[in-house]
This record gives sequence, C-alpha cells and structure tokens, in this order.
Amino acid sequence: MISPRNGVAVNVESPTEQRNPRTVDIDRVATLDVLRMINDEDSTVPAAVAAALPEVARAVDLAVGALRSGGRVHYVGAGTSGRLATLDAAELVPTFNTPPDWFIAHHAGGTEALVRAMEDVEDHSGAAQIRRAVKSSDIVVGITASGRTPFVIGALQEANAIGAHTVLISNNAHVPMEPDVLVVLDTGPEAIAGSTRMKAGSSQKLVLTAFSTAVMVMLGRTYSNLMVSMRATNAKLRGRTVRILAEATGLEEQECVAALAEASGDLKVALVHLLSGVPTARAAEALTSANGHVRNALGALAG
Repeated sequence: MISPRNGVAVNVESPTEQRNPRTVDIDRVATLDVLRMINDEDSTVPAAVAAALPEVARAVDLAVGALRSGGRVHYVGAGTSGRLATLDAAELVPTFNTPPDWFIAHHAGGTEALVRAMEDVEDHSGAAQIRRAVKSSDIVVGITASGRTPFVIGALQEANAIGAHTVLISNNAHVPMEPDVLVVLDTGPEAIAGSTRMKAGSSQKLVLTAFSTAVMVMLGRTYSNLMVSMRATNAKLRGRTVRILAEATGLEEQECVAALAEASGDLKVALVHLLSGVPTARAAEALTSANGHVRNALGALAG
C-alpha cells in the first residue's frame, strides 16, 4: 500500500495482516489455552480504544453539529465493519427514538451482504452511493480495519468533494486520504492473522457504540444515565418506561403510570411534569423550546 500521509510515500502492510508472535502455537495447545490466547489478545482492545478517545470526541462534536443543523450521519463499511455499523444505526431508533434517517448505514453489497460474505464487493468504490445520498450538511463515518478498503475510501473522498465532514475509523494509521478526523485503533496483529472480526471488529464495535451513545447524550436524548427518549413499542418496554420514570423521580409506580397516561405516553413530558410540578402542556412546551433536552427544559422552568 502507498501512504501519502505527512507527505511521505511508503509501502505499509496493515497491522491486522501481520502474524502475531504471541499466538503462533495456537493450533498446538489445549482448548482452554486456545481461548486464553484469544482472551489475552482481546484484553488489549479497551486500551487501544481509550488512546483514540480524543479523536472520537471530535467526531462526536461534528456529528452533533450536523444533526442540529438538519444533517445526517452516514456510516460506510464493508464486511464485519459494515455489519457493525448497520447494527449500530438500527439500534438507535428504538433505544433513543431517533428519526430513522438520522443515522444511515451504507454496507458494501447491500442487504444480502449482511448475512452472506461477499468479499469482492468491497473492491468497488462507494462514491456513487454517497453522491446520491449525502449533502454538505451531513457527516460520513467510514469504518475499515485496513484503512484502505476501496468502498470506504471512495465514499469518503466523494463526501469530501461534496463538502460533508468525514471521519475514518481505522486499525491502521497509514491511510490514503485526509479525513477531517482520523480515529486510529491500534489493536495490532490478530490472534489469527487477518481475521479482523476479532480484535479490530471488537474495537470498532466499542467505538461505534460510544460514538453514537455520546451523540445521543449531547443531544439530550438521556436524562442522567436513563434512556428517556426510548420508544415503548411492546409490553417489556412500556414496563421499562414506568421504571425509568420512577427511578428518575423517586415516585411510586402508580403515580408514574398516571403521569405517563396524561402525557400520552411521552416519557420526557411526564418526567418534566413530575420534576418541575408544571402542568403537562407546559412541560411539553418547555421541552419543545429546549429541543427535547430535559435538563435544559427544567432549567428554563426553574428560571
């Protein structure tokens, strides 16, 4: 691979493709020792993620700004990276009641490739998909273990040309482009050389979950560490809604059930109503003025 970063062109092998000296005998040991070797490698992942948190924070701030201005977050990936991105985007709607178009996943090969490996599709640029889907107000987040997957790099380069912000999450510091934010996850060689569904995939899952959750927190989709924006679409979630309201207010479940009914099931409205003491209609108005941010709505009512 040729890496033009920092003005220097060098041939660089992705760390995930290198042979791991700590696991060369993995096929010669007992089952428990195989698992211990894998677990020892996995234990290094959180530190790699922690080292990249300043860059992840920059990506979060860009995403928050994009969403507040009417833009969207686009994930782009292939193989394991694309599947993880698709999973993260899908789970935000029920967890935080986000509009379905806030986070959009573009996976090389489309829906079929989510359940069946299609290794050749990542070799085609994702530029055409991005050209059709992305606006300058959006942010595009590419995820690739090697840092050079053509589908991802092509998509990010097209996003740059459109004027959208770009983030590249890579397990290789040597990448062939300059995104606005480069998140390097230095997980090193895999337990099985090149099997990036292992440490690289684990690190990407941690970063994507942290990234999207932090975006939701900054946008006021939580109150404290409670999911007050969740969509209660079944009996289990409706029960959780009551428990969350009781936990946040310290009130009995019966009073919380009544408040939820008065708020037409809107947990945030019921919460602001119970914590501030204002009527439900006033609580709803305060939340609208605060763009759905519970603490800001409570602060405005208290002032």
